[in-house]
Amino acid sequence: MLDIQEIKRVLPHRFPFLLVDRILEIEEGKRGKGLKNVTCNEMQFLGHFPDLPIMPGVLIVEAMAQLGAVVILHGRKGKKITPYLTGVNRLKLRKPVTPGDQLILEAECLGIKGSLGKMWATARVDGVLVAEGEIMFAIREEKEPSGGDSAAES
Repeated sequence: MLDIQEIKRVLPHRFPFLLVDRILEIEEGKRGKGLKNVTCNEMQFLGHFPDLPIMPGVLIVEAMAQLGAVVILHGRKGKKITPYLTGVNRLKLRKPVTPGDQLILEAECLGIKGSLGKMWATARVDGVLVAEGEIMFAIREEKEPSGGDSAAES
């Protein structure tokens, strides 16, 4: 299991866009299972929708992609690697997700060729499938500055 602090050591995402709260299971480079607690305090519910809060499907997809990134990146210590979502295929959003739900995310690596890869990812609430799809990604190893003046990271 990985807690939120360990996830933050792997992923570059931060509030309000870090969408995985805990990793429950992980086989580095192969598969993983994680969770996202959906709360009424999240900013998207101010406008989506004020009288009927529903988690936007794109955020469910992003949560699945972030879990996939943890599966691929966990264990690559000492390297600054940035994951990029490059595409989604065969996506199905099956049920709405609302505050109080707990998303159980699963991702399985279908293959990696060079810096590109594919995952099959699912999201469930109370055992019911709410989303599934193929997630494509690219991983980029950041080069360390070669010296001289460099802009400070923000």
